[in-house]
Amino acid sequence: MSQTQVIKVTKNTMQKMKSFYEKNCLNKNVPYSEFIAKVGNTTITAYTSGKVVFQGPAAEKTAAKWGTPTSTKGKTATKSKNAPTLPENFSQLSVLGSDEVGNGSYFGPVTVCAAYVDKTMVAKLKALGVRDSKELTDPQIVQLSSVIKELIPFKLLIVEPEKYNQIQPKYNAVHMKVALHNQAIHLLLNEIAPTKPKAILIDQFTPEANYKKYVRNEQNQVSEKLYFITKGEQYHVAVAAASIISRAAFLEELEKESTELGFNVPSGAGSTSDKVAAKVLKKGGMELLSKYVKLHFANTEKAKKLAEK
Repeated sequence: MSQTQVIKVTKNTMQKMKSFYEKNCLNKNVPYSEFIAKVGNTTITAYTSGKVVFQGPAAEKTAAKWGTPTSTKGKTATKSKNAPTLPENFSQLSVLGSDEVGNGSYFGPVTVCAAYVDKTMVAKLKALGVRDSKELTDPQIVQLSSVIKELIPFKLLIVEPEKYNQIQPKYNAVHMKVALHNQAIHLLLNEIAPTKPKAILIDQFTPEANYKKYVRNEQNQVSEKLYFITKGEQYHVAVAAASIISRAAFLEELEKESTELGFNVPSGAGSTSDKVAAKVLKKGGMELLSKYVKLHFANTEKAKKLAEK
């Protein structure tokens, strides 16, 4: 029987795990991941956040070697003392959820999706396997996204690097995400009107007060029935659906960039990104690079030094 175990590890333990599983590593690019390894029937996905997800029959036993599980499949993150109080039976209500992808990746866009899941669709989406996108492989995400988009109303916003670089001097990363979440939610509410969700759940990326401070600058402010919670996909399938659509769009854009440039473009902001950016610089200078990356990242200066060698 397949299990899922999640542990949180220190940077030191992460490095030890990376070395330990070096021979078992899979050649896969998953956003925000340190490595993915397969040991027997158990898959180990380690994320830059320090979280490590173990999936497979021996997940519990394998995870126990490295730490104590923070959560298992089926559990929710309701234990946090600071978690906001959600309406009763929240997971079964008609909810609009939003999530974003790509903010921490040097290459590729920022994608934000708002998705509305009517209570009559909750069970169907769960049965299809709609859940935390970190538990899914890239092909599963792309495939599920196309299915979800046929079943529920959604609004997807994609900010390409070129546009991002124009906006970024005026909007810091958090302000930009607030503006995008608000706009996606506003557009979707207009689309589903006169239907109104029982709640709007935003996968939290900044304190609620901070979100509200930035949203005051937006023309079409959405302020009613808003809830903010981290790991929002554990509380309602609407956030999981939004996350999958966002991630699929991000992956598709990376693939498009790879095709245009003629070599593989990585996600994340590690040393691989520096090397690929240096290749882009050699090919077409800063003008070309600005079409594919978020220029304000520290990777730009590192890439310049590599390109000069």
